[in-house]
Amino acid sequence: MSEMVAPAKPATNGKPQAERAPKPRRFDYDIVIIGSGPAGHRAAIQSAKLGKRVAVIEKKTLIGGVSVNTGTIPSKTLREAVLHLSGFRQRSIYGASYTVKENITMNDLLLRADHVIRHEIEINRHQLQRNGVQLFAGIATIVNEHTVHLNFVGKKGEDELTTRCIMIAVGTTVAKPAGIPFDSETIFTSDGLLKLDHLPKTLTVVGGGVIGCEYACMFATLGTRVTLVEMSERLLAFVDHEIVDALVYHMRQQRVTLRLGENVRSIEKTKTRYGSGVKTRLESGKEIVTEMALYAIGRQGATAGLGLENIGIMPDHRGRIAVNEHYQTEIPSIYAVGDVVGFPSLASTSMEQGRMAACHAFGMEHQSIPELFPYGIYAIPEISTVGANEEELTRAGTPYEIGKAYYKEIARGQIIGDTIGMLKLVFHRENHKLLGVHIIGEGASELIHIGQTVMAFGGAVDYFINTVFNYPTLAECYKTAAFDGVNRLI
Repeated sequence: MSEMVAPAKPATNGKPQAERAPKPRRFDYDIVIIGSGPAGHRAAIQSAKLGKRVAVIEKKTLIGGVSVNTGTIPSKTLREAVLHLSGFRQRSIYGASYTVKENITMNDLLLRADHVIRHEIEINRHQLQRNGVQLFAGIATIVNEHTVHLNFVGKKGEDELTTRCIMIAVGTTVAKPAGIPFDSETIFTSDGLLKLDHLPKTLTVVGGGVIGCEYACMFATLGTRVTLVEMSERLLAFVDHEIVDALVYHMRQQRVTLRLGENVRSIEKTKTRYGSGVKTRLESGKEIVTEMALYAIGRQGATAGLGLENIGIMPDHRGRIAVNEHYQTEIPSIYAVGDVVGFPSLASTSMEQGRMAACHAFGMEHQSIPELFPYGIYAIPEISTVGANEEELTRAGTPYEIGKAYYKEIARGQIIGDTIGMLKLVFHRENHKLLGVHIIGEGASELIHIGQTVMAFGGAVDYFINTVFNYPTLAECYKTAAFDGVNRLI
């Protein structure tokens, strides 16, 4: 059968001319990003810096996502307010009864949080504006791989945006099991914590993940009697066990009761002689009665209503989207970044994922070292870690040694009143290459970057021995820990 050929079109000079190839499709935008949290924000800025036409769709009237409005920024600001007003940092010097303010209220904490949240929202909005990013307030539904339907929020109307690429950065929502009577007053999630009208005298925290541990420590520092329930036998299984053991010790010093390896059977409202309360029943038969309960088990990808079924993408049972190493979904022109793709679900890693995905989408060379992403856990005391821990190296059969430094032996630790901190280096026994850094104590999430930098350049623990640190600083811990480790080899 002969090949079908389109007839030639007449040229202006009267001679026949072959049909021209169709022009490439013109899209409204080069990329449409759904979600304005850390991942979406960073992707938008990176795309704009590459000269691309960028649109960001945010379903809420305030930008910044969970990170700015109910998650990272509020919780870390509350923590700072707790540490200041309670006088916790100075108690080792002035005594256990020392406090800056005796009767701390929820309003005292929220005053500082509200200020920081407003500032972050304004900064984020200004950054998008000055980079020419078009911001839409609306609900996005993906129609096909190049089209997003938009229902405006706050005003009537709808629109359809065509785009070369779509990036899903919708983040997560809190998990709310149907059998738990959440009321935002006595039984609440981390998202509802900012709406509390007073601090509880007793509190049950269900879930010993990062969020659960952080809030359990905050409330305990304020004098609340906290009971933490976790189904696993260990808290924070991905963190070096020695560091977690130190955290557990200090939590118990703050009168936190830990119920590890326990499953919750039911959570219900009850009456106590002091008023309304919450009864948490465990499968082991234990009953915990407290004034309030914080449910901090799991978050789910906010993918419901996004229209993923229209393009054949199926999230898992927790709403998470599978992606490749470039954060592409099974459809190459559609990317997913941030908490919606799962672990580690940190603001810092989400930002980097957004940047990397944007660079890949537009053919821009980029470099990153995901295996050296640092983790920061803002418990009291603070924890930060990067690289391999002892348990991982033991399983891998890697010969290693450790070196440790304690804040109480460092002048700066005594000056700031932190005598419980510790910095731990893990390095290869044979070539001394630095393999991991694990810190618990004041400024851990800042100190970690020194070790992260040395690891990124393939440095050895000897670097810390041969360099000079300012005195007195917590950074000296690196030198002390390095000497400790090398001396173990001798």
